[in-house]
Amino acid sequence: MAKPASKSKEPLFHIVKRGAVPAWKALLIRAGSIFAALIACGLLTFFLTGQNPIEVYITMIEGAIGTPRRIWSLLQGIALLLCVSIAVTPAFKMKFWNIGAEGQVLMGGLAAALCMITLTDVLSPPLLMVAMVVSSIVCGAIWGLVPAFFKAHWNTNETLFTLMMNYIAMQIVKYFAYKYSVPKGTGSINIINNINHEGWFPSILGQEYLLNILIVLALTVFMYIYLKHSKHGYEISVVGESENTARYIGINVKKVIIRTVLISGALCGIMGWILAAGTDHSITSSAVGGNGFTAIMVSWMSKFNPITMIFSSLLVCFLQKGAGEIASNLGLNSSVGEVLTGIMILFIISSDFFVNYQIHFRKNERKEKDA
Repeated sequence: MAKPASKSKEPLFHIVKRGAVPAWKALLIRAGSIFAALIACGLLTFFLTGQNPIEVYITMIEGAIGTPRRIWSLLQGIALLLCVSIAVTPAFKMKFWNIGAEGQVLMGGLAAALCMITLTDVLSPPLLMVAMVVSSIVCGAIWGLVPAFFKAHWNTNETLFTLMMNYIAMQIVKYFAYKYSVPKGTGSINIINNINHEGWFPSILGQEYLLNILIVLALTVFMYIYLKHSKHGYEISVVGESENTARYIGINVKKVIIRTVLISGALCGIMGWILAAGTDHSITSSAVGGNGFTAIMVSWMSKFNPITMIFSSLLVCFLQKGAGEIASNLGLNSSVGEVLTGIMILFIISSDFFVNYQIHFRKNERKEKDA
């Protein structure tokens, strides 16, 4: 005698993709995620230190914008992160996973530093600056071209390729840092700090970092127009959606891949120039400070929109500065600041899930029967 078929049990919940979500609703979801992140970080800090969470957040705000010097430091950090973010965006929008921004920035910064060392007595200050920016762009672009060429012609794995290029760039920078360091073995090309500031960015309105910020803002506007309102931007979008579709409508996919990653590497090179000439006036293997990887997150959070990246970079840098101040003032390990920043960013990224999907829980069977 056959057993009666057992009734399948409905899962506790299932996930359903949302339709079009109004802008105000998406904004509320994201604001709610930030609020939840603040609560989570406040509770964690309370259990670690016993401090009032409100005081903790006041410390965070003071750490980021408490003084004019801190405000300018925050703006400088935003500019550097934003520059790398808009640099990786064209490649990522095309679904070329460029993990090599750190190496491309380092090669651009090294080129600018070597120009300052070797050409200071040869060229006038204006020509020296031109040589620096051109060499930085070329070196950053070449460092992006190598993996792009292999990807376009032999479909190699660009993630591993660009990641390995980072380590090669670091070792090259370490070699020159040792060769030109003063005193020997310091690991930094300090010799360029000893010249008459030739090749350095000038101060504007008495602010050392203002030119850095203006350059990055100009690049951001340019990239927004390039990606949203140019033929090249359209081709990047099509190739990113489907290479087969791109070929079908007559787009040269290999050309688009190489051109786009060249632009991405060139922008990273400009970032290296800004580091060497406008921020550190030196170059080390750790000069980028992880921004090459943080920029990937900023680009994704902003949906590859350069204008939105301004606000995403502001949020990330604000959290980093504030969390660092919390750890310092409360006598915690510096890693605690990174943990708090990570928690907040995790909540913010998770908000995209709730914007695009909704969770339906299983209905109570008894209620269904009563109905």
